[in-house]
Amino acid sequence: MRHLRASGLWLVAAIATIEGSLGLTVTSRVVIDALALSLVTSGASLVVTVCIGTPLAYLLARRRFRGSWLVEGFVDLPIVLPPSVAGLALLFAFGRRGAIGPAFEAVGIEIPFTTLAVVVAQTFVSAPLFVRAARAGFRDTNRDLEDAARADGASEWAVFRSVTVPLANAALAAGLVLAWARALGEFGATIMFAGNLEGRTQTLPLLVYSEFQSIDGLGRSTAAAAVLVLAALAVLVAVRALRWRSLFA
Repeated sequence: MRHLRASGLWLVAAIATIEGSLGLTVTSRVVIDALALSLVTSGASLVVTVCIGTPLAYLLARRRFRGSWLVEGFVDLPIVLPPSVAGLALLFAFGRRGAIGPAFEAVGIEIPFTTLAVVVAQTFVSAPLFVRAARAGFRDTNRDLEDAARADGASEWAVFRSVTVPLANAALAAGLVLAWARALGEFGATIMFAGNLEGRTQTLPLLVYSEFQSIDGLGRSTAAAAVLVLAALAVLVAVRALRWRSLFA
């Protein structure tokens, strides 16, 4: 009974500590900065993913060329790589002594341990999710409708914009949501490639990790994690609401 009573008192104290920390953490400047950085960088990585991933997915879905299997392998590779290995690979590629890092430094662009590195890491691990979904969507579209549009005199760009994309809309939307969610929760590649610099590269997942490492940071870590969950849930609900609204418009 004493052990049960002691455990109950500890649980009540822990819950009270977490609840108190949540109110303080939500308004904390560190958490606000980390949340803002997470939203900005994940949004930027999503834009890069769409710009690069859409034509790549279309190419893989519609064209068969020598070495296409190798390209598909490289696209899917970040999905199976451990995040820490992905971060190390980015360092080998974009570091000062990396494969292409010196070329960027020659034009005054420094990537590792900067905010740009956060975007690169998030894009690297999340883009394959969008490419896979978009590739499936483009592959399953009705080609007869596209041919009919071409017969009516539509250009290839007009066919892609007005026929192909609307037909693959569900797959593209699913890929976007998955890629954004993966970018928002990215941790391993970011901490390896961008570091954990407060106000510069410290996203909300990194803040959760940092607070958890401190002796009395369990409550703050849990509260920061709750903020991350609520932010992700709010965006996902907004995306679904906008999608439903577009369906009934």
